[in-house]
Amino acid sequence: MAKHSDTARNRILDTAARLFYNDGFRATGIDKIVAESGVAKMSLYRNFASKDELISAYLDRRHDFWMSWFVESFEKFYATEASLSAIADALGEWFSQDDYRGCSFINVVAEGGSTEDDGHIGKAIAHKASLERFIEAVGRRGGLSEPEVVAAQTMVCIEGMIVRYQMTRDPAVVMTGRELLKMIERNAFQSGKANA
Repeated sequence: MAKHSDTARNRILDTAARLFYNDGFRATGIDKIVAESGVAKMSLYRNFASKDELISAYLDRRHDFWMSWFVESFEKFYATEASLSAIADALGEWFSQDDYRGCSFINVVAEGGSTEDDGHIGKAIAHKASLERFIEAVGRRGGLSEPEVVAAQTMVCIEGMIVRYQMTRDPAVVMTGRELLKMIERNAFQSGKANA
């Protein structure tokens, strides 16, 4: 019985993930999730007490999946060129996917307005903080001065790239991001030499 519940839960979550990402959080209703997942509404509510709880579970799963994917993709590019610009290359891989619709965490904040449950905003903030900590660790590994400053600057570049590509679908966004990341890196190296 628990196995059946897990299967239903996964089907619901898979369907909700696709719909939330493609259509948006507000535009995706429970009835559509039920219809497309093929589970009964009662089954959905046995697994998720509310739409908010379902969104929260989706964001948790998206965080785990995306961070794992991003770190793996980044490391692949970083092994070829040990530079922050590997971030742009990893993002470029993501942007080239047919179903790219931006960042789920930016989207949930953008859709939320003042009525959004604070838990969703909190999950978005925690996701971005996790990414920033990873970048700070990359800066330390690369010997950059003030890696926390590098990480903060890099996050602005990343967020800009994500939104800009979502709006324009212009591959030049990746090249521009590479150049900005190299500039951040150069400035960190120069700052380190000046402080030495």
